[in-house]
This record gives sequence, C-alpha cells and structure tokens, in this order.
Amino acid sequence: MFLSTLVSCQLDYKYYDDTCPSLTRIVRYGVWSAISNETRMAASLLRLHFHDCFVKGCDGSVLLDDTSTTKGEKNAFPNRNSARGFEVIDAIKANLEKACPATVSCTDILTLVAREAVFLGGGPFWAVPLGRRDGLTASESEANNLPSPFEPLQNITAKFTARGLDLKDVVVLSGGHTIGFAQCLSFKNRLFDFSGSGKPDPTLDASLLQSLQSTCPSQADSDTKLVALDSVTTNKFDNIYFQNLVNKSGLLQSDQALMGDNRTAAMVQYYSKYPYFFSKDFGASMVKMANIGVLTGQDGEIRKNCRVVN
Repeated sequence: MFLSTLVSCQLDYKYYDDTCPSLTRIVRYGVWSAISNETRMAASLLRLHFHDCFVKGCDGSVLLDDTSTTKGEKNAFPNRNSARGFEVIDAIKANLEKACPATVSCTDILTLVAREAVFLGGGPFWAVPLGRRDGLTASESEANNLPSPFEPLQNITAKFTARGLDLKDVVVLSGGHTIGFAQCLSFKNRLFDFSGSGKPDPTLDASLLQSLQSTCPSQADSDTKLVALDSVTTNKFDNIYFQNLVNKSGLLQSDQALMGDNRTAAMVQYYSKYPYFFSKDFGASMVKMANIGVLTGQDGEIRKNCRVVN
C-alpha cells in the first residue's frame, strides 16, 4: 500500500493541463471513432491496458514491436492473434504529437483510452492521475505469465496480490468481461471433456452449453470463432456479467470460478444487485491497476512512436 500511495503522489490529475490541454478531447475522439467503426474495440482497448500493467507495470511495454535485438510482448501466448487495437493507439499518438509534441507518454494514452472505452460503452467515468513515463524494455516471458482463463482462482488471485491488488480487485476487474468476446479456444475445455471427465463443466447452464456446443464444435477449425463474454448485453458496460455468473452463465472457467469461493461469490451477488456500486468500485480498481509499477520523474522516456523506444 505504501508503494502505491508513493506513486500516486508523483502522478497528478492536472499533469498535462498546461502542456497539453487538448489531451482528453483528442483521446476521446480517437476512441469514439474506433468504437463507432467497430464496437468490439472498446473491450480490446481495455484489455490492452490490463495486459500492459500486469507485465513490468504500466509502462507501455505491450505496445513495443519486436526488433532484431529485443522481443516484445505481442507474440506472447496471451497476446498472439488476440491483443488488438494497436492502430488506435498509433492514431491517437500521432494526433497528440501534432498538438503537443514529445509530451504525452504512450502509457498515459493507454490509461486514458481504457477509461474512455468503458465510459463510451455506457460504463462509469473516473478521474485518472497522469504523469506515467514509457518503459525502455518489454518482457515476452512475463507476458506469458499473464492471468489465464484456464487457471484456478487461487493462482489468478496470487498474480493480482503480487502486484498490490486484492481479492476485491479480482472480482471487480473481472467485471470488465461485461463487454468483449472470447475465442472458442479459451473455453472449449468446458464444453465436451472438462478436466478429463468426458463430460461438460457441471457449473455451466444447460441451455448456454447447447448453444456454445453448436457455435464451437469439438474440432480445431472452430478455435478462433468469437463468442460474446456477456451474451445478454454484449456491447453495454453494465453489471449483467455478475447476473450471468449467478445464473451459471459465465463464459470463461475463470469467470464462473468466482461463484466457487464463498468470499468472491458474495461479492458477485452484491454487484449483480447493485450496479451503482459496481461502477464506483470499477473506477477505483482501475486507478489502483493503473498505478502498478509506474515510471515517473526521470525514469523511462516519452516515446515519439509507441511501437519503438526513442
């Protein structure tokens, strides 16, 4: 806790007020235009920020391309053919370089983009302290260790606590799955032969199971097909995700697992009933996540192009 408060003192809500007053407007327009073009992009941008912050802290490392000397994170297993939205960040960065050259870090852009994506999708708005700087390295091996939909809740929670987050943050941030899609590959193990039982996952609602089995048949060519994480209000950022879990209709094993532990199940029940508290807590957990391992002051740099170090 001490470390994250230390960080939040160095980050500042008014950080760019004088040096880049048009920042919020430019970011909001960039995200709005990307989501107007493809609704799914809202979830992709939110996920990009999560995948950045959980690897080496929020430092823009997920945005770096591979070079002849260094491997980036884009080809790590959780990101390959899956992480997307890089062009949206590039376009916003290009507009910001015109308006206020060499001023706004790619990491702060990604942090603001995640907030705008949630807000424009009907979710909460929260204030974001700024002043993060961009890292000089990436880590494919650390990216390969991102929380995975196949892991038990205990392992996922351990990865959150290692980064200064807690069990409540696990539940609240999982609520980000109120928007977006998953590839069949990421939950197919629940549909036919769950944990080698030869039967489907018993915690999966029967009618949802049937529809998923027809969308994702047990053959490799269905692996990359997309299914909505929240099939009820697919493009709306709301608390229906939690209602789905109560109704045994979580898509990912790691989502439905929140009902298998008394502590997390109680939180799921609570958020399923009180959308206002989910919205409020989601903003608070996002601010905590956006504080993980940030670089400030003279550390790191302000990248001119988000894909390469200066």
